[in-house]
Amino acid sequence: MTARDYDVVLYGATGFTGRQTVEYFARHAPAGLRWAVAARNRESLEKLREAIGAPTRDEDVIVADSRDPATIDGFVARSRVVLSTAGPFALYGTPVVDACVRFGTAYVDITGETAWVRDLIERYHARAAAERTRIIPCCGFDSVPSDIGALLMVRQMASRGMPCTEVRAYYRMRGGLNGGTVASALNMVRNPAKGVSDPFLLAPEQTPRSPRQIERSRDMTRPRYDRELGAWTGPFVMAPTNARVVRRSAALHAAWGAPYGEDFVYQESQTYKPPYAGAKAHAVTAALGLFLVGLRVPVTRQLIARMLPKPGTGPSVATMDQGWFRCELLGLAADGRSMRGLIRNQGDPGNRSTVKFVCESALALALESDRLPGGPDRGGVLTPATGLGEVLVERLRNAGVAIEI
Repeated sequence: MTARDYDVVLYGATGFTGRQTVEYFARHAPAGLRWAVAARNRESLEKLREAIGAPTRDEDVIVADSRDPATIDGFVARSRVVLSTAGPFALYGTPVVDACVRFGTAYVDITGETAWVRDLIERYHARAAAERTRIIPCCGFDSVPSDIGALLMVRQMASRGMPCTEVRAYYRMRGGLNGGTVASALNMVRNPAKGVSDPFLLAPEQTPRSPRQIERSRDMTRPRYDRELGAWTGPFVMAPTNARVVRRSAALHAAWGAPYGEDFVYQESQTYKPPYAGAKAHAVTAALGLFLVGLRVPVTRQLIARMLPKPGTGPSVATMDQGWFRCELLGLAADGRSMRGLIRNQGDPGNRSTVKFVCESALALALESDRLPGGPDRGGVLTPATGLGEVLVERLRNAGVAIEI
C-alpha cells in the first residue's frame, strides 16, 4: 500500500460536491500528501484544475468512468484511499467499490442510499473483512454526526457507570440542496428497493433484537412532544438513513464484544422552537408527506424535478456559508440518569459540512491508519463509527466542528 502512487484519489471531482472536495484538499491537505483528481471528462477536469490551482502535476488529473471498469481499475490500483462523490451511487458506485475490494484500497463516500449500501454489504462485506479493507459509505452529513454522536454518548456514559439503553438525536439546520442529492433521491424513488422500510436494514441479519428494540426503532411518522427534551419534534428527512447506519454500528460493536447497551435503541427527529412549535411540527410533517407522495407519482415527480437543482448545480456560496446544523444528543441510562451532547457546525450541512466530513474521513484513512479502531485487522463494509471512530472525532474538532458531551 505504501508503494502506491497516491494516498488519496478524489473521484467525481467535477461534480458540485466533488469540486468542493478538491478545494478542501487544496487548502487543508498536508504537504507531502500525494493526491489526484478523477472524473470522466478531461475538459472539465482541466477547467477545475485551472480554477483551483491544484493538483499541480498533469499526471494527477485522471480520466475515469464507472461505465469503463478498466479506467476505474487504473486509478484504484494506484491509490491507498478513494474518496467518491460520484452519485447516484446505485448507478455509478458499485464498479468503484468492487475495484477497491479487489485491490485492497480503502474507500469513503457521501451516499445516503441505504438500499445500495445493503447491496454492498451482501456483495463485499465478507471479503473486505477477511482481507482487512475498510469500505466506509455514508461519510457525509448522512451519517457522520448521528453515528459518531451515538458512539460518543455510549462510551462517555459507560465511563461514568451509566449503562446506555437509548440515544436520541434532535436536529435543526439551515441550508440548500445540490443537484447530486436530488438525482440520488429521484433515482431511489424511480427504483424502489424491497426492505428499505426495515429499521434494521443495514444490521447483520443474525443480530438478536428484543421486542422493545423493534417497537422503539420504527421510523417516526408524526409529530410528538418530547418530555425529556421539553420540545416539539417531528420526522427528520434524513433519519431513515442515519438511524440505520447507527444500528449497524451498534450491531457490529455487539458482534465484536463491545455492545452499546442492553436492548439499545436509537432514534432521531427534527425539533421546533417556539412560538407555535407544535403547529410548525404538524405543518412541516404534512408538507413533507405530501412532497414524498408527489415524488411517487410519475406526473407530479416530473413537475417537482423541474423545480429542483440539476446535477452539477447547487446553492450559492453565500447560502452555503450562512447555513448551519445543530444536533442535540440525549443519552438515557437504565437507572434513569441521562447525559447530554451537542454537535454543531457552521456551513450548509449538505455541502460545507458534508465536504468537511468526507474529506477528513479520507485523510484519517490516509494519515492515521495505525490509530483507527480495531487496528490493522479490521475491515468490511463499515460505518463512520466502526471504521473511523474517535480518530475522526479528533480530526473534526481540529477542523472546527463543535463536539461536546
